[in-house]
Amino acid sequence: MKKSVQRFRKIVKVLAFYGFGYIVDSKLNHAKNSPENLRKAFEDLGSTFIKIGQILSTRPDILPPDYIRELSKLQDDAPNDSFENMEKVFIEEFRKPLKDSFSYFNQKPLATASIAQVHEATLKDGRSVIVKIQKPAIAEQMRLDLSILYKIASLTKARFSDTLIDPKEAIEELIASTELELDFKNEAKNMELFKKLNKDVAFVSSPYIVRRLSGEHIITMEKIHGFKITDVKNIKSSGFDLDDIGKKLALSYFKQVFQDGFFHGDPHPGNILIQNNKICYIDFGIMGHINKNLKNALNDIIIAVAYQNIDKLISVIMSIGIKTGYVDRNQLYEDIDYIFASYLSTSLENIKISQLIQEVFDCSKRNNIRVPKDLIILVRGFVIIEGVIAKISPDISLLDVAIPFVKSQNQEEFFKNFNMYEFLLNSSMFLKSSMKVPKKFVDLSDSIMRGRAKLQLNHTNLEEPINELSKMINRLILGIIISSMIISSSVILHSNVGPKIYKISIIGITGYMIAAFMGFWLLISIIRSHKV
Repeated sequence: MKKSVQRFRKIVKVLAFYGFGYIVDSKLNHAKNSPENLRKAFEDLGSTFIKIGQILSTRPDILPPDYIRELSKLQDDAPNDSFENMEKVFIEEFRKPLKDSFSYFNQKPLATASIAQVHEATLKDGRSVIVKIQKPAIAEQMRLDLSILYKIASLTKARFSDTLIDPKEAIEELIASTELELDFKNEAKNMELFKKLNKDVAFVSSPYIVRRLSGEHIITMEKIHGFKITDVKNIKSSGFDLDDIGKKLALSYFKQVFQDGFFHGDPHPGNILIQNNKICYIDFGIMGHINKNLKNALNDIIIAVAYQNIDKLISVIMSIGIKTGYVDRNQLYEDIDYIFASYLSTSLENIKISQLIQEVFDCSKRNNIRVPKDLIILVRGFVIIEGVIAKISPDISLLDVAIPFVKSQNQEEFFKNFNMYEFLLNSSMFLKSSMKVPKKFVDLSDSIMRGRAKLQLNHTNLEEPINELSKMINRLILGIIISSMIISSSVILHSNVGPKIYKISIIGITGYMIAAFMGFWLLISIIRSHKV
């Protein structure tokens, strides 16, 4: 409890210092609020908050673009933990010392991040491996920080207004993401599944897992001897063609998305290496999962973009999206049409697929449709992949590669899944239903002629306009009453009737006071509602 209270005070103090004190107290000035200050606050709060910021930087559905850009600058600059502590974690996980599993283990870490350290080692059979060990007590520290943030969000009435979304929602998402990041078994499963799905792709590889030396806090994997995919000098000196590598990278990512439905969520240059003439993916902590329905919907979106079919695109968005309010299809159509007119009036080579899909999703959000979380991760993946390809081969357009790939996939799926029996059965049912159409048309005509047909009209989303109209009428009536009271009080004062004080009619003075009070109240209510 003492540790929790001390940490709570430090978090509140740092947030207040950088202009985010209004999170705790809505009376505090938040004019200093800025993306840069949020990044600095996370850096001051230590490695757990740096990791939280890195997770947030992958979620453009939670934070606006300026915050995403700033938090993406957060770098792991954590101090090295002692070798003794790392060995202690290993012993707790596997009940044996390092020397029993490795013929060599480098005590100096190859790299140190916020939640883990990476060490080079050699197995007893001579294989070179990388051992990723989670820092002791880091899981408890991150959970403590997140629980404190959640309590702050629950206690305060302040919100991030136009800058960020409801912090409770963001923290709930963070808790779920953090649990996945802290469970190394999840990352190991991701690595094995990725390797299985891409085993038949000649130009793609990934490190294998040493299962007997991998667990909840430790992953032992193959050591990759390669260089970054954006290292143009090494690529050229090795005799590779830059355009060929760029196209292969694009095709590899499209296969992950449109065919497997399981894709790398953080494909930056540090996570994609060139080894043995292959594109090698590493670091599988953040992966995107797309179910069959979403995968088909995404294919339909690309086809709709290729053929400029706005109706098809709207239907797909409506089918996969979560409605958060009334959806005006006409307004949605106009917004999508504007996006198409802006982008598709130019050649495909000048179109960025990530920006196009992001604008479609933003348009959906404006029209009260929220897209699934995994598609948001996909947009970020496309943004990163486009940046990587632009460094390797700037003449390649991702959309120019995507459209032929998706078209070929759809053709293969059609013929692969074609079932003659099902086709004949559906055709038979369609013919039987079609035979009933003439009779139903005659029945409809008879109903109209006899006056029994009814046309039902439903008015939707009228509550807000009606409420506003009601407020206007109430104010108008109140204004008339105030005017009437002023006129009647003036007449009474002029006639000087009723009880008097200092020879002035009390009724007339009282009428003036009531009218003044009501007038001020009406004026304040108008100003508050910005209806001046």
